[in-house]
Amino acid sequence: MRSLRTLIILVSTLTLLGFAAPNGAEESIAIVTQRTSDINNVSIETLKLVYLRKLLLDSNGTRWIPLNLPSAHELRQIFSFTLFKKRPDELEDYWNEQYFQGVTPPKVLASEEAILRFVAITPGAIGYVHQRNVDERVKVLKIMPISADN
Repeated sequence: MRSLRTLIILVSTLTLLGFAAPNGAEESIAIVTQRTSDINNVSIETLKLVYLRKLLLDSNGTRWIPLNLPSAHELRQIFSFTLFKKRPDELEDYWNEQYFQGVTPPKVLASEEAILRFVAITPGAIGYVHQRNVDERVKVLKIMPISADN
């Protein structure tokens, strides 16, 4: 019942925020990393592990640096729900427990532009932005559609 309520809230929020893409095209989240990275794609399962800080190194031994937007940011809300089926505040207990084990949550940057800039110059950095905001500074590892089912 709670997940249905969460879905209804998310869909309502997306509608109010105008997330209907132009010409009926579906909006998407782009998972991005440094352009020069040897990594070319990432699975949803790997992405979950990276963002839960359970997978610390990529296949080349480079430390992952997962990036988040602030918890109130609409794209963070959507990303969290798409990936974990939970809002950021619903992961608070997890992060409180992890903190006491010495595991810190992903870094938080203020905007999509900040994520693009950080990812562009930082080996191992991984973040998310609206697909429409991706440019030549970064490499796209995965596209995650935003839909009413998310």
